[in-house]
Amino acid sequence: MNETALQHKALLLLLALVTIAFIWILLPFYGAVFWAVTLAILFAPLQRRLLLRLGWRRNLAAAVTLLICLVSAILPVIIISTLLVQEGATLYKNIESGQLDIAAYIERFNDLLPVFAQRVLQRMGLGDLEGLHETISKSAMQGSQFFAGQVFSFGQGTFDFLISFAAMLYLLFFFLRDGAELARRMRTALPLAEQQKRRLQLKFNRVVRATVKGNLVVAMTQGALGGIIFWLLDIPSPLVWAVLMGFLSLLPAVGAGVVWAPVAVYFLMTGAVWQGVVLTAFGVLVIGLVDNLLRPILVGKDTKMPDYLVLISTLGGLAVFGLNGFVIGPLIAALFMSSWAIFVSTKHKVQLPD
Repeated sequence: MNETALQHKALLLLLALVTIAFIWILLPFYGAVFWAVTLAILFAPLQRRLLLRLGWRRNLAAAVTLLICLVSAILPVIIISTLLVQEGATLYKNIESGQLDIAAYIERFNDLLPVFAQRVLQRMGLGDLEGLHETISKSAMQGSQFFAGQVFSFGQGTFDFLISFAAMLYLLFFFLRDGAELARRMRTALPLAEQQKRRLQLKFNRVVRATVKGNLVVAMTQGALGGIIFWLLDIPSPLVWAVLMGFLSLLPAVGAGVVWAPVAVYFLMTGAVWQGVVLTAFGVLVIGLVDNLLRPILVGKDTKMPDYLVLISTLGGLAVFGLNGFVIGPLIAALFMSSWAIFVSTKHKVQLPD
């Protein structure tokens, strides 16, 4: 083996070691880095338009874009998260004190069901009301206790949050200003054909924009509409239900109807007819149509993946990466599909002469 080959292998080994070490030191702030990259991709078109209007002053254009991003996207999320934690703590206290008796609602709903429906529930193993009461109450307590615990843990982790938040804003400024140059350098370093590198970059950008701008905006809209109607109908903890509806809207074949439909049925069966009719009409005509109207506009057709792949990648992303998995899961799935498509097409091209 000649000296040049040895030097090349040594260089590859060095690159692998320093890359692993670099990723290792970034792990505590991977969320800050990830969201800085995501927001930079999302707001890149706005930054380019501002760059033209401001006479190619890169620092000023990036600073203005960062300010718009902070006001329109970041601060609302922080405010809503804080309110959600507070409302979750209140819900926990109400359940613990017995002010909100979930078991009584279940028992009343069961008594209103026809005899045959009660028999069906018994055959399905749902006829044991005491066990069902205990299970649902325990689940509600655990969920609300989680939000209550966040009130105390937030105070303990405020310093870490502020450090991560400041790091994200700092990185976002430079990614907005130098994003095009950084992307060009990364494409140059990849040992792939230019067409393959361009295809992967386009897929990455499209999936990030579709997931954040499309899926999350649709979910937030449906959750907000659901929370508003729950608040108008005086349903307890509307913000908690709004977040739950928004979360379920992200999952294919689930949707916000899993939350509002049972409540509407309960209203109708307990004699609150106008509340049930209003909630049903609003859920079907307003919340239900948001997905059909907004998603094609914001997401488009080029980035669509099979519903089963979106579902499993979103759930898997949540399990591995927490809340960041909403974006990371579908992104990894999309890059997985795109990389295999490139591999298959390349393999076919190689085998064609044979």
